Amino acid sequence: MIKVIVKPNAIELPAGAVVRVPGTWQDYQAMLEHLGDRTSPRIKYRDGELLLMVPLPEHGKQLDIIMDMVKVLLRHQGLRFDSYHETTMDLPEHSGVIPDHFFYIGELPVVGKRRIDWSNDPPPNLAIECDITSFTSVNDYLPYRVSELWIIRRQKIEIYQFQDERYILVQQSQFFPGFDLNAIFTECISDAYQLGSGAIDKLSDRYPRQS
Repeated sequence: MIKVIVKPNAIELPAGAVVRVPGTWQDYQAMLEHLGDRTSPRIKYRDGELLLMVPLPEHGKQLDIIMDMVKVLLRHQGLRFDSYHETTMDLPEHSGVIPDHFFYIGELPVVGKRRIDWSNDPPPNLAIECDITSFTSVNDYLPYRVSELWIIRRQKIEIYQFQDERYILVQQSQFFPGFDLNAIFTECISDAYQLGSGAIDKLSDRYPRQS
C-alpha cells in the first residue's frame, strides 16, 4: 500500500508521486513554510488547487545536464546571464510555481535583488522544467509571461515561446539560433552516463567560451 499524506504541516509522498488536491492560497503558503529549504515535494498552486510531485532520481540527472549545457552555450555566444535554481514564482491568491531553473539573458534587471517581485519585475527570458512525471503544463507560466519555456520530456526538449498571450511549440530557440539543442542534449546525456562531469568538459571544448 502506498502511503500518501497531504496536510499543511505533514506531507508524505513516495518518489514519482503526483497528487492534485483542493486547496487555498493560504494552504499553499503553509506548505511552503513547512518545507523550508527542502525542495521535495515540488508544490504548485493554481486557482483553488494544489499540485504536489516528488521528483525521481532521473529528474536531477537531466536537470544538471540541461543547466550546464545552457550555460556553456550562452558563454559560447558571449551572452551575459543570471540564473536561478528552484526559486518560487508567485502571484498572491492566483498562481505559484517553482521552475527547476530560469535565466535572465542579456539584460539582467534583477541582479542584486534579494527577492523578485513577480507583479512588477520583468519576467525571466527562459524557464526550464524537467518533467518526468507529467507534472508540468505550459499554462502554469502564462501569468508570468516568460519569453521561452523548455519542458524536458522523455529526454527531449520541447521549446515553447510566449506569443499572443499563449505558448506556442516551436522548433528553434530564440536564444540559441542555429543550435540543434536536442541533438546536443542527447549527446550530453549519453556522455554523462559514461564520463560523469567530463560530459560538460567535452561540451565546453566543442563550444569554447567567447573571449
